[in-house]
Amino acid sequence: MAPGEKIKAKIKKSLPVTGPQAPTVKELMRWYCLNTNTHGCRRIVVSRGRLRRLLWILFTLTAVALIFWQCALLILSFYTVSVSIKVHFQKLDFPAVTICNINPYKYSAVRDLLAELEQETRGALKTLYGFSEITSRKRREAEPGDSAREGPGSKFLHLVPLLAFNQGETGKARDFLTGRKRKVSGNIIHKASDVMQVQDSKVVGFQLCPNDTSDCAVYTFSSGVNAIQEWYKLHYMNIMAQVPLEKKINMSYSAEELLVTCFFDGVSCDARNFTLFHHPMYGNCYTFNNRENETTLSTSMGGSEYGLQVILYVNEEEYNPFLVSSTGAKVIVHRQDEYPFIEDVGTEIETAMATSIGMHLTESFKLSEPYSQCTEDGSDVPVENIYKAAYSLQICLHSCFQAKMVEKCGCAQYSMPLPREASYCNYQQHPSWMYCYYQLSQAFVQEELGCQSVCREACSFKEWTLTTSLAQWPSEVSEKWLLSVLTWDQGQQIKKKLNKTDLAKLLIFYKDLNQRSIMESPANSIEMLLSNIGGQLGLWMSCSVVCVIEIIEVFFIDSLSIIARHQWHKAKEWWARRQAPPCPEAPPSPRGRDNPALNMDDDLPTFTSALRLPPAPAAPVPGTPPPRYNTLRLERAFSSQLTDTQVPSES
Repeated sequence: MAPGEKIKAKIKKSLPVTGPQAPTVKELMRWYCLNTNTHGCRRIVVSRGRLRRLLWILFTLTAVALIFWQCALLILSFYTVSVSIKVHFQKLDFPAVTICNINPYKYSAVRDLLAELEQETRGALKTLYGFSEITSRKRREAEPGDSAREGPGSKFLHLVPLLAFNQGETGKARDFLTGRKRKVSGNIIHKASDVMQVQDSKVVGFQLCPNDTSDCAVYTFSSGVNAIQEWYKLHYMNIMAQVPLEKKINMSYSAEELLVTCFFDGVSCDARNFTLFHHPMYGNCYTFNNRENETTLSTSMGGSEYGLQVILYVNEEEYNPFLVSSTGAKVIVHRQDEYPFIEDVGTEIETAMATSIGMHLTESFKLSEPYSQCTEDGSDVPVENIYKAAYSLQICLHSCFQAKMVEKCGCAQYSMPLPREASYCNYQQHPSWMYCYYQLSQAFVQEELGCQSVCREACSFKEWTLTTSLAQWPSEVSEKWLLSVLTWDQGQQIKKKLNKTDLAKLLIFYKDLNQRSIMESPANSIEMLLSNIGGQLGLWMSCSVVCVIEIIEVFFIDSLSIIARHQWHKAKEWWARRQAPPCPEAPPSPRGRDNPALNMDDDLPTFTSALRLPPAPAAPVPGTPPPRYNTLRLERAFSSQLTDTQVPSES
């Protein structure tokens, strides 16, 4: 071998061998673990201590196993050509259906209670429009004279005067009671609107005043019909608020009188399948499928043949002419635990017609805080639920208004449930409740009571979308025999021949069994957040879970242990110095750095700067007497002494 090759081989042998040139597999694995980007393998080699090394081996093997498992599942899913189809048939629970007659009480039963009010109402109509109410012959024979009581006997017109405004006369109005014009103080307010100026040729309204009559308000209406009905309704609620509940139930319609026939899902039903529900403004209402005996009816098919079919008898002759102006019934579809707000969202059923209502169920689920302000059950809403039903936004608003009514006016409004330790408003105990009620109603509409800001929407609710269609019923060819049969069937409850204007047919059914569910889900979850952060770390820093564990070990565990160890050593040194006995120390000798004129932070002194330095203090020299020069003996180098160097003799 040439000398150059020998030297090259010797140098190569003395250098460290790495990578594939390693002599053994162990050295190769060690080199790989020290230089790889796989953090787990590197930590296995560089970790100190058997416990840490064992933990890193477990972490790394677990990660490798999870990788193989997930990759195997992905490969199998990729190469498997399969389709999964899930078909689910279910029975939809049939909702609760509440049916009410538009006329709350039979006229023959409440005629005596409302006689004075109706006489004054007819007198107001005669004064304003010049005619009296036209009634049927049977009703005219049963009623007293139609002349209105005038003068001191007209208590209703005294309490709430009816006024008529002519064009251009906003400060004067004609009083219905006296027929004379008088000045009107206070604002002229259109109901559910702001202050208005009278521009029509004749506007009708009524005046409400508090006890001290210092701040009266006149509420006007665009039509005399609305004004008369609203005026009548106020006095009607005042009268009925003083009637016991049991008596009002007896004055209203029974289930046998209202329901003529009933079918559900092709099976006959009757009044026993309906539950009584008394509404203050609609009298006796009846609810079908109200979860009686803890059972809820369901339907397995869609279509009118598998829904609820009823024929209703409304008895138009028993209608109150001033309270209601239409004939028929009202129906509402709702949950079993939900209060039926028949006056707000009820659907009217027309007489002499077959009304078909197709339903489609939509179930909504919203996320509560922090995603929205909805409430689960209303327990976190600071409003007492006066309705014996599940929480809803409408229940909260009505309950809030009733609470404000009791707080401000001292009594409860008649059309809503009665709160605890409260009574309904009436003239005898609360003379100015009407004025207070209208002021609160106006403030509620303008969102000044704070109810809209306090009440929140429910997080979960069911909603039935209704599609209504009408058809003439009964037809002309079947009217004769159908009415005769129904009259014979209802011979015990109805003692007269039925007329088609007294009947209404109702069909309620699911159009199909498809239930639509609207569910909210968080757009950002913990899993998605971790996935996004992991993706960013892996994309830009090639960091993984093992890398995160490594960072925790180095920057938290190891760093804290080093800091703690240093602090422990410092504490030990401090304690040792404190326990050692004190020893006297020699005064420090002055050094160059002790010279105040020398600043060590500056550059080294030069020759010029050194000259400006003050001299160092000299060491003290022990004192010795000066020599006596006359004692010194000098040897003469010359034979003769020079004359100038001779010492004079002492004499």
